[in-house]
Amino acid sequence: MGKVLFKGNEALAEAALAAGCRFYSGYPITPQTEVLEYLSWRMEDVGGVFIQAESELAGVNMVLGASAAGARALTTSAGPGFSLKQEGISYLVAADLPAVIVDVMRIGTGLGDIAQGQGDYWQLTRGGGHGDYHTLVLAPASVQENADLMVEAFDLAEKYRHPVLIASDAAIGQMIEAVEIPEFREHDIDKYDWSIKGCKKGCEQRKIQNVYYTHPDYENYLREKYDDMERDEQRYENIQVEDAELVLVAYGISSRVCRETVELAREEGLKLGLIRPITLWPFPVKAFEEAKNAKAFLTVEMNILGQMTDDVRLATGGKYPVDHFGSIFEIPESDGIIAKAKEMLKKEGV
Repeated sequence: MGKVLFKGNEALAEAALAAGCRFYSGYPITPQTEVLEYLSWRMEDVGGVFIQAESELAGVNMVLGASAAGARALTTSAGPGFSLKQEGISYLVAADLPAVIVDVMRIGTGLGDIAQGQGDYWQLTRGGGHGDYHTLVLAPASVQENADLMVEAFDLAEKYRHPVLIASDAAIGQMIEAVEIPEFREHDIDKYDWSIKGCKKGCEQRKIQNVYYTHPDYENYLREKYDDMERDEQRYENIQVEDAELVLVAYGISSRVCRETVELAREEGLKLGLIRPITLWPFPVKAFEEAKNAKAFLTVEMNILGQMTDDVRLATGGKYPVDHFGSIFEIPESDGIIAKAKEMLKKEGV
């Protein structure tokens, strides 16, 4: 299909259907409720199942059941509701089940507020529930990427038999842009031999359970799975990084401001570059290999604590100053980012 105007949340929902998702269960919470509203009528058009669950806990566990049966299954939420899904996500990991979970981030601690934010980075990238695991995390920076990464998320989930998270935010979820929805494809619910199916009397029943109880080398199995993800699934975009003296690192809505900031700074003769992680986990360490002239790095995030700074320090081997610019109350502006960059470079004698 050609390009059409879509709100970010609705593009994400339509792309899920295009990817073959035929099961959704979730609970309304701003700023992601449009996903729920859209699929409440659109899922019926494609012969799928939509359930408005009684809670986020119910929503994620219904996804576990649908995935166990072989369906492409989706649930979505925002920060406070995403927190409630953590136990279910850890159970999906433990059972080797694919699923896609979307967090349309908003600001604050506790209930916070409904405006855009990026305060869930640690929860998204550090295994938000109990246990010893990672999840793949994709971070769209546009309505088009909301659609494209949704399709990719389902493919990755099945490739690794593992849940995949999408880290959207309120700005991207609520904005309207021209987008091309990927071509529709059907998913065969009977495609995989591990999924649960009906059986005749006397036949061995299939079951899904914690892989810990059944795999003969559980620890190495998981280590190798995560090693494969880190080696093969790093995704990023680098913008004028090769000669940059200071490199911005930003994802989501913040990265769009940083793209403009790099151009404005270059017009002033200030050599800024931008690394935009598209995977928050695995963190794109490979991207930093191109920053050969960098003297310092600056994360631009809509949170108080600079949650991504630790990953940048690790990616650069602790060899460079790393600082944070951002607020939970407003999208960062180019003037403020440039002023912070000049301050950092001055300290470095540049």
